[in-house]
Amino acid sequence: MQPFIADHPLIQHKLSILRRAGTSSKEFRELIQEITELLVYEATRDLPMKTITVETPVAATEAYTIAGRKLAFVPILRAGLGMVNGGLELVPSARVGHIGLYRDPKTLKPVEYYCKLPSDISERDVIVLDPMLATGGSAVDAINQIKKRRPRHIKFMCIIAAPEGLKALQEAHPDVHIYCAALDDHLNEHGYIVPGLGDAGDRIFGTK
Repeated sequence: MQPFIADHPLIQHKLSILRRAGTSSKEFRELIQEITELLVYEATRDLPMKTITVETPVAATEAYTIAGRKLAFVPILRAGLGMVNGGLELVPSARVGHIGLYRDPKTLKPVEYYCKLPSDISERDVIVLDPMLATGGSAVDAINQIKKRRPRHIKFMCIIAAPEGLKALQEAHPDVHIYCAALDDHLNEHGYIVPGLGDAGDRIFGTK
């Protein structure tokens, strides 16, 4: 399944500001939220619709509403938290789960420390959120955990992906549609995306 890589001018403009080393944490958080909203707009294009009758101030008319599809956003802690509000701005009725993973600095493998998902996850379409798809280990592991609860469908959304992470996620979960704002060049020896934007969690929360 081919990933969706956004080419919208608004997304690319905001991404350029996001990448800048001098962008403040406040502005960085706002840009993450805004880009997420635009990506969620694209990721929800396939939601089923049904017709309803609406009374306008002038006359009755046929209109459309989403046909009973329930969503859940599942951020990968901690950086994924920066994307949650962008999703909820567009889909305020969505539930939110959390998966806590950190990357071992020596092995670069994900280590899980927390998993809390909505009790009705089996009735929901899930969008997993993480700003960076680097090695792909965290995304693969998070989706493994979610699949154990048998949701209706899973999508993965990030701001920037590396080819290595994209390949790893597609091979592990070929049924998961991937949405991102940019596909960058490669990973460096420390597992950081190049050119990337640095550590998304640190820049969101101002911890470095």
